[in-house]
Amino acid sequence: MPKTKEQKKQTLSELEDNFAKSKAAVFVNFAGLNVKDTTVLRDLLRKEKIEYEVAKKTLLKLAVEKTGQEGVDPKSFDGNVAVAFGFEDEVMPAKVLNQFRATHDALKIIGGILENKFIDAAKVIELANIPGRQELLAKLVGSINSPVSGFVNVLAGNLRGLVQVLKAMSEKKTA
Repeated sequence: MPKTKEQKKQTLSELEDNFAKSKAAVFVNFAGLNVKDTTVLRDLLRKEKIEYEVAKKTLLKLAVEKTGQEGVDPKSFDGNVAVAFGFEDEVMPAKVLNQFRATHDALKIIGGILENKFIDAAKVIELANIPGRQELLAKLVGSINSPVSGFVNVLAGNLRGLVQVLKAMSEKKTA
């Protein structure tokens, strides 16, 4: 059933808001995905706080133009187009979609928007291979903690040495 003009205005408003708030967006062609696979994909994206919108290319084009995204023409994309918006992490939409694409050939990454500029599918896949925000933070904490751990081990080694010397001296006096 076709959408009314009011529904289209609402969808356009939501798309504009999502493009304005998102740190990254990834466009996909989902033609050929069945309902079950689409539901699984939506659940995976929802767990990572990524919003997934299916919209007409005309509405996507209007939203992209209104929010000032450079070099994006959704009308030129092939097939049915959906967009995944990442609000917290720039890498996560690309990562989740790329992992899903590995097991579902019907999903095709078209491109994306990063820092208000269009990036092609190859760059999106490259972005998907970068560690996520949480992984990078964990590595940073490990790097910061490493010298402290080493210092504690050095101090513990000195104390062990002192204990061994005292034990040897006490054994020598008793002997």
